[in-house]
Amino acid sequence: MVRFPTDKFFVIAGPCVVEDDELMYRVGDHLARLAEHIPGGVMFKASFDKANRSNVGAFRGPGLDEGLAALDRVRTRTGLPIITDVHEAGQCAAAAQVADVLQIPAFLCRQTDLLEAAGATGKPVNVKKGQWMHPEGMAGAVAKVRAAGHGMRAEEVAVTERGTFFGYGDLVVDMRSFTRLRHACRSAVIFDGTHSVQQPGRGEGGSSGGLREMIPALVFAACAAGADGLFVETHPDPAHAPSDGANMIPLDQLDALLKRAVDIWAGAGSVRA
Repeated sequence: MVRFPTDKFFVIAGPCVVEDDELMYRVGDHLARLAEHIPGGVMFKASFDKANRSNVGAFRGPGLDEGLAALDRVRTRTGLPIITDVHEAGQCAAAAQVADVLQIPAFLCRQTDLLEAAGATGKPVNVKKGQWMHPEGMAGAVAKVRAAGHGMRAEEVAVTERGTFFGYGDLVVDMRSFTRLRHACRSAVIFDGTHSVQQPGRGEGGSSGGLREMIPALVFAACAAGADGLFVETHPDPAHAPSDGANMIPLDQLDALLKRAVDIWAGAGSVRA
C-alpha cells in the first residue's frame, strides 16, 4: 500500500484534470522517468471532476466512470500510484477501486460525511487545508478520517498546506504552518506549490488567475521550512490547459525544480525532527 513517508522526499504531480489519453500518457511517462530520482517516489494526480469551477461553462472533466478508467490506464502504463479528488461521500468506494490514495479538496475539508467515507475505504487520504483554516484546526479533519479508518497510522494520512486567504483574490503561505500542522495532526505534511500561487477570481472572465513565476520560490522555501513532500500540477502547455493553467508549472521545467527541491529538503532534516 502507498504511504506518505516522512523520511523520504515524495512528490504528487500531474495535470489538474483528466484529459485525453495522449496528454495523460505524456505527463505520466515523464513523471515515471522522474520518479527514479525522487527518494520517496511520485504519485500521479488528476481529477475526474472539478466540481468547484468558477464559471458554469468551464470544463469539469470526464466524470467519475470515464475519469477513473483513464486514471487506471495511466497506472497500468506507468506503474505510478494514482491519487484523485473525491467531492461526495458516494464517490469514495468507486474511486478507491482505482486510486491508491484519495484526496479531499480544500473547500471540503470540514465535511464529516466525506472525510469518514474516504477513511472507511482503507486507502490513504490526503486532506488539503482550507484557505480559511488555521493549522491546529485541521486536527479534527484528520481525526475523522482516522476514526473511520479504524485507527489509520500516521503515514496513511497527510495534510496539505495550500495557502491562506489574504484579502480578496489572493493567497499567502505561512511557513510556520508545516511545523504546526505536523504537531497538531501527527501526520505527513505536504506543500501544494501550485495552488498556493493562485489568485481566486482574478483571471479573465472571473476565473482564477495565478502567479506562476512565484512557484519556485515558495517550493524551495517550503522544503527548507519542514514540508515532507510536494504537490505540483504540471502540463506541457499550461496556457492551453482546461483548468488552472495560470498556476501550473510547465512540464519541461519540472525536472530542474524538483532536483533543487530534493537538495534543499535533504539539508533541512533538523527542521522536520
